[in-house]
Amino acid sequence: MRLKPQEMFARAYGRYGVAAFNVFTAEQVRGVFAGASGVNVPVIIQITPAARKYMGQEILQGMITAAERAYPQAGVVVHLDHGDTQHCLSAIESGFYDSVMIDASHEPYERNIALTKNIVDRAHEKGIAVEAELGVLAGVEDDRIGGEARHTDPTQAAEFVDRSGCDSLAVAVGTSHGAYKFKGAMALNIGVLSRIQAALPRFPLVLHGASGVPQEEVARINRAGGTLKTDSRGIAPEELQGAIRRGVVKVNIATDLRLLWTRVCREFFRDTPEMFDPAIPGRTYMQELELLVGQKCRELIVEGA
Repeated sequence: MRLKPQEMFARAYGRYGVAAFNVFTAEQVRGVFAGASGVNVPVIIQITPAARKYMGQEILQGMITAAERAYPQAGVVVHLDHGDTQHCLSAIESGFYDSVMIDASHEPYERNIALTKNIVDRAHEKGIAVEAELGVLAGVEDDRIGGEARHTDPTQAAEFVDRSGCDSLAVAVGTSHGAYKFKGAMALNIGVLSRIQAALPRFPLVLHGASGVPQEEVARINRAGGTLKTDSRGIAPEELQGAIRRGVVKVNIATDLRLLWTRVCREFFRDTPEMFDPAIPGRTYMQELELLVGQKCRELIVEGA
């Protein structure tokens, strides 16, 4: 069941965060829909330009449409993640998306506003919501490598939203894309997030790079032949709870899905090297992903709200 992003965020504000899962494959689409159908909160199905290029836009849309029919009880928003102007315009014209993200965060401030407003004007004509980004996250997002991290400036946030007309704002408050997020005593910058919320009361904020990066998954991958680094961590559930209390309503999760896929496949080929049937690890992945989606959604419900 499709939902309107603005209404979904208004209901969620201060009560729970909406998990936004990046999908590339049929196994991920089915796993996310199955997991979402088992919890009483909506989810966001995120498609990146890299995913559209990898699977093909029409095939990916067909998989999602089929999953919507198979799991009608799942409340979903379909969202274009990290698009440039051309990606956003293509998604808007397709009529398939409920919202798009225009990522002009690496541009100078005035250029970011101008590019965002252009997409807002085009999207709103079609009833499509727009997410923008202010500030820069480090790390790797698909085939894009982030620059030097730069926190969102709370003094610019309200002006940016007012001038651009965006419907939600992705903020940089210490997270990063990819598997390597926090080292040592590094953590989410709650102080910056609190000041942004004060400047934009009840406005929906978005947290990118919000995977938990479970250390046990990393360890199991490495025991099965992987060489992932072990000196960093992801975002803990209590940190996400604090962010949701401070205006975050959309929480992006991609790395955790990839770590799960890597662990399932590495262990399968290690333990059964004579096997070559992709349906066997694929089935395991879908089952475990369904559980992961349910767990993530429950972790985003604010205690006592």
